[in-house]
Amino acid sequence: MNNDMNDRFNDFRRWADVDISRFRPPPVSLRTIGAGAIGALVLLILFGTLYQIQPEEVGVVLRLGRYVRTTEPGLRAKLPLIEAVLKVPVQRQLKEEFGFRTVQAAVRSTFENERYRDEAIMLTGDLNVAVVEWIVQYRVSDPNQFLFRVRNLTETFRSMTEAVMREVVGDRTVTEVLTVGRQDIESRVEERLQAMVGQYEMGIKIEQVVLQDVNPPDLVKPSWDEVNQAQQQRDRMINDARAEYNKVIPRASGEAKQAILQAEGYALNRINRSQGESTRFKAIQDAYRRSPDVTRRRLYLETMERVLPQTGGKLFLDKDAKGILPLLPLGGLIGTEKASATKPAGGGQ
Repeated sequence: MNNDMNDRFNDFRRWADVDISRFRPPPVSLRTIGAGAIGALVLLILFGTLYQIQPEEVGVVLRLGRYVRTTEPGLRAKLPLIEAVLKVPVQRQLKEEFGFRTVQAAVRSTFENERYRDEAIMLTGDLNVAVVEWIVQYRVSDPNQFLFRVRNLTETFRSMTEAVMREVVGDRTVTEVLTVGRQDIESRVEERLQAMVGQYEMGIKIEQVVLQDVNPPDLVKPSWDEVNQAQQQRDRMINDARAEYNKVIPRASGEAKQAILQAEGYALNRINRSQGESTRFKAIQDAYRRSPDVTRRRLYLETMERVLPQTGGKLFLDKDAKGILPLLPLGGLIGTEKASATKPAGGGQ
C-alpha cells in the first residue's frame, strides 16, 4: 500500500514540473487596452447622448431630476449621464376600464368582470342597485403636468372617475340609468371629470365616457325583464290605440267639416240665387214701368227661346193658309214627337 502511495506522489510531482507557459495568453500592450477603453467610453457616450422619439410620443428631458424641456418626435440628443428622458404618448388614445377588464382584444374580445364587480355595483337615487360598467378614453395634453403634478396619477384618476360616476348615477332613478338616461349620464360624467382633472392639473383631456354595459343585479334580473316586457306591451297597446284614434277621428272630423262646408255652400248658393232673382225681377219691373210694350215683347221672346227648343217638331201655319194638308209631313212630326218624349228631362237646348 505504501508503494502505491509513493507512485501516485511521484506522478503528481512529474505533472507539476510541466511547463505551463505555453498555456498563458499572449501579452497585451497598454496601447491596446487604452484604445479599447476609449472605444467603450465613446460607445457609452454615444448611446447615452442620442435617443429616438416615436411619432406618437414626446420626450420630457430631466436634468438631475429637474424638468428642462420637451422634445418632439425624431432623433434627439441629450447630455449623457446628467440628463434623462421620459417618453409620453401624447397622440395615443388611452383608456381606463371600470367594472371589467379586457383579457384579449380581438374580433370577439373576452372580458373579465367577476373580480371587479365591486367597481360596478352602484346605488341609484331611488335606493335601487344597478351594475354599471364603463370606459373612460383620454389623451395626455400636458406631459409635464401628467408626469410631475400628481403622485400616483393613474390610481388618483381612477378614484376620481369612480366617485364622479357614483355621484351622477346616485342622482337618477334605476329606470333612467338602465334605459333613457345613459347618454345624459355619459355627458355629465365627462363634463365633471374634465373639470376635476383641470383643477388637479393632471395634464389630461377627457375625450369620451362610454357606458359599456348597464344591468340590474343578477338576483333581480328575471323580475326586471318581466317588468320591461310588461312596459313594452303597455307601450305597444297605447301606440295601437293612438294609431286607431288617428285613423278614425281625423276622418270623422273631415267628414263633419265637409258636410258643414256643403251646407254652407248650399245656403250661400240659395241666398245668392234668391238675391239675383229678386234683383232681376226688380230690374224687369222698372223696365216694364218705363216701356210696357217693349218689355212685354222681350219677355215673350225670351220665354219662347227657352220653350220652343224643348217642344220637338214644330209647324208654323198662317191663319189664312188653305189646302196645305197634302204637304203636311205627319210621319216626320210623329217621329219627332216620339224622340222628344223619350229624350231625358233637362237635356237639349
